[in-house]
Amino acid sequence: MAVPLFNLAPNLTVSKLCFGTMTFGEQNSLQQSFRLLDTAFDSGINFFDSAEMYPVPQLAETQGRSEEYLGRWIKDRNIPRDRIVLATKVAGPSGQMTWIRGGPECLDAKNITEAIDNSLLRLQTDYIDLYQIHWPDRYVPMFGETEYDSSRQYFSTPIEEQLLALTRAVDAGKVRHIGLSNETPYGVMKFVQVADRIDGCPKIVSLQNSYSLLCRTFDSALAECCHHESIFLLAYSPLAMGILSGKYFRDDRGPADARLNLFRGRYSEGESRYSLSNAATELATREYLLIAEKYGLHPVSLAIAFVLKHPLVASAVFGATKIWQLQEIVNACRIELSAEVVAEINKVHSRFPNPCP
Repeated sequence: MAVPLFNLAPNLTVSKLCFGTMTFGEQNSLQQSFRLLDTAFDSGINFFDSAEMYPVPQLAETQGRSEEYLGRWIKDRNIPRDRIVLATKVAGPSGQMTWIRGGPECLDAKNITEAIDNSLLRLQTDYIDLYQIHWPDRYVPMFGETEYDSSRQYFSTPIEEQLLALTRAVDAGKVRHIGLSNETPYGVMKFVQVADRIDGCPKIVSLQNSYSLLCRTFDSALAECCHHESIFLLAYSPLAMGILSGKYFRDDRGPADARLNLFRGRYSEGESRYSLSNAATELATREYLLIAEKYGLHPVSLAIAFVLKHPLVASAVFGATKIWQLQEIVNACRIELSAEVVAEINKVHSRFPNPCP
């Protein structure tokens, strides 16, 4: 069974599974990355997501490798460009990644244009199908934070300037469609509002935010915004950094090369959000594992099928470092969750709501 397709926007048809490449160049060598990409493409996946800052954990010496590996694969395999949907992202303000445009300090027109041009070079392509703002150019609580602190707001680039830069990139043929990532309901609606005032501004077609059994924060205000504005969710981390596979709660606490073990103490964003020491995370995960066992489902299938069932999800953005992991995720496309299973999932969610926000 091939991975099903979804019409994300006019002339933009994507597979319901999107292969996220943030391990390429760190956990995966070039040869390993090629094998994973070959398998994904042969399985019917046409949608591949990257970012200028990848791989993670982010380092100056590896920055950009994920895009480079993806571009080299397309060229080496001589794949027709129109058979691949390439998505990538521009990094928002960061005082840590000083090697990316000095911070990057902001998302002004100069930074956005430079980021696009550099991504095009690394990807060895003339255009990017979906270009996304990785995180907002303003203070917002994210990556595990849940409470807004108005005192932390800093000067930010006007949304109009960001959209004008993206509009120029679309007009120049460098970008086909635009999207947001790690955004809030306020941010989504402001981008939509400002875009409506700019002549020729492309529509925001997608929002790439976290969504999984352990993080359903999208289902409140964001879902309403996206529904009324015809914006679809690209649900990243559908396995909650691998936690929902159950591997971290085995007696051996998971393989040494599993991400949260391999990078312990080096990956603050991931560890703060997907904390293995959070009792609610473990209790909820164990309940979901019991549901999977009760209904004869693989835990990965339960987790992926739950995300794909959402009517606003265009694609689930997943990562895999091994072929067998990729196959488990592809197999999940065959699963249809019954109303009974969903009801049991919702009972667990009501007891342990969003332990990995």
